[in-house]
Amino acid sequence: MDIKQKIEELRKALQEHNYNYYVLDSATISDFEFDMKLKELQELEAKYPEFYDATSPTLRVGGMVTKNFETLVHEHRMYSLDNSYSKEDLEDWEKRIQKILGDVTVEFTCELKYDGASISLTYEDGKLVRGLTRGDGFQGDDVTNNIKTIKTVPLQLRGDYPSKFDIRGEIVLPFEAFEKMNLERIENGEEPYMNPRNTAAGSLKLQDSALVAERPLECLLYSVVGTNLGLSSQYQVLEKTRSWGFKVPTVAKLCKTTDEVMEFVDYWDIHRHELPYETDGVVVKVNSIQQQEELGYTSKAPRWAMAYKFKAEQVSTVLEEITYQVGRTGAITPVANLTPILLAGTTVKRASLHNADQIEKFDIRVGDTVFVEKGGEIIPKIVGVDLTKRSENSLPTQYIDHCPECHAPLVRTEGDAKHYCPNEYGCPPQITGRIQHFISRKAMDIEGLGGETVELLFKEGLIENYADLYTLTKEQLLPLERMAEKSAENLINGVAASVNIPFERVLFALGIRFVGETVAKKLAKAYKNIEALMVASVEELITVDEIGQRIAESVVGFFGNEKNLEILKRLRAYGVQFELSADKLLNQTELFKGKTFVVSGVFEKVSRDELKKMIEDNGGKVGSSISSKTSFLVAGDKMGPSKRTKAESTGVPIISEEDFLEML
Repeated sequence: MDIKQKIEELRKALQEHNYNYYVLDSATISDFEFDMKLKELQELEAKYPEFYDATSPTLRVGGMVTKNFETLVHEHRMYSLDNSYSKEDLEDWEKRIQKILGDVTVEFTCELKYDGASISLTYEDGKLVRGLTRGDGFQGDDVTNNIKTIKTVPLQLRGDYPSKFDIRGEIVLPFEAFEKMNLERIENGEEPYMNPRNTAAGSLKLQDSALVAERPLECLLYSVVGTNLGLSSQYQVLEKTRSWGFKVPTVAKLCKTTDEVMEFVDYWDIHRHELPYETDGVVVKVNSIQQQEELGYTSKAPRWAMAYKFKAEQVSTVLEEITYQVGRTGAITPVANLTPILLAGTTVKRASLHNADQIEKFDIRVGDTVFVEKGGEIIPKIVGVDLTKRSENSLPTQYIDHCPECHAPLVRTEGDAKHYCPNEYGCPPQITGRIQHFISRKAMDIEGLGGETVELLFKEGLIENYADLYTLTKEQLLPLERMAEKSAENLINGVAASVNIPFERVLFALGIRFVGETVAKKLAKAYKNIEALMVASVEELITVDEIGQRIAESVVGFFGNEKNLEILKRLRAYGVQFELSADKLLNQTELFKGKTFVVSGVFEKVSRDELKKMIEDNGGKVGSSISSKTSFLVAGDKMGPSKRTKAESTGVPIISEEDFLEML
């Protein structure tokens, strides 16, 4: 047998043993025998480097060092999930689904929601080529070298896998392994880790992959995204991906009704503590992939999936003080400063009190013993007061009437839950908050500049608004604390590079109240440039999809402010993008302006997503369900009969894929 053949056989054998042990949980050789084969392969690969293979099992031991993790765009966005907390929430969700799909049978796949670090793995021709963290859902950090050290991530697939796809999952640290790691840290005189989830997430960002290899991380996979994957249901996804070599939890159930879903939820709410991993709920998905495509997405989450969150852990502690924070829009948020308490694996010292109404509702007072839980097990919140422990000398909370930062009298408009500081251009947290929003990742994404540096630049009198960033010089920066020459250069270069950020993100970065990412995209698409948007009236703005009275008034108010106009004038002079790029404008028309299309079924010439993009690129709106406002129903193969019936009864024209393409 020649050397190349020997190496290939060893690799194949080790991959098979790895699959048997980590995926099937059925070892066929001892750990010692496995280690001996691995050592033999390592020695051969070192001696014959010409036979290097990126999928070799020897890469599991790590050794690659990553100084800076590159941020890459997800080819397919990683969405969040909407949450539910009761059977009524799930039933309401099911009604919304049925309204869109019509009178068709809907089945659900129930899976446990594992609490780890989200990951997206890309495979091409059966080989792992990339591992990205979730990041903000649009882009994540490339942690491929670290991912390769995790035994339950296959480097080479088996079976009838598609040529290219992304698979999503959670990187988790089993309880047993976590406890073992902490025992070792305590023995070494080190602080123990707080919880498995944060430890797993932190492990992915270790610079030395050899250290990651020492941590017993696991990867649990649950969904596949891509085109032409040949998969018809979520339940099939779970079974198929398991056969390709992925570790896919077997705890999943196909349910026909919300009653069956709740049986699954109720069972695991009790028995989840017997599992080897952290779980915080159940994910319920529409089983049919075709129905998933029909339902589509909101701006934040898939309409076809819902997370049912288990009841949050609750603890009691003492409220020592109420302080008040000022946000970038001037909104005042009261904060409860608590006697530190351990809650859901983290030490909680502070909790949001939301607004004056919330404080009044629970009659929350300083010195009270309060009940705290993590809302959605993420943000701590006060959910009640233990009145049996209240002091006789306790006094009701008097909500502040002046800004804690600039002392301006607070205002509260009718129907608004929050108080606001109106001193927009003289209140320090509002000034720095706007600049911090401007430089943030989803906005101008200015590298080399963080929140603390913004505070320092403002304190030193170097900036008063975000336009001032473009006039900073290295000579101004170098005398600042912790500002080396390289840091100063990075900041200057990061600001200079931001002039290439596209118009829709610039519009979001401006910090116009109520104008989030999605609204900014809608406005950019509708008006194409800042000049057209600046002169738009409230009446004109509310004709744009998803723009209501409140947003429209805020936009008009922003552009009616002389100080804002002066800042915009400066930004334009510095080269900031204030119009859609030529690429974005290409193939865009107003052919379908004022028309709403509902797209249903399976299409031959273009995909459903391409069809929707064509509608939007030509000024049209894509609706989710048929109503009297629907202009056309684009009907593909396998469209539900109820949609056709609804269209016919409401007089909505039904057109084919060919008809639509001819309209273009």
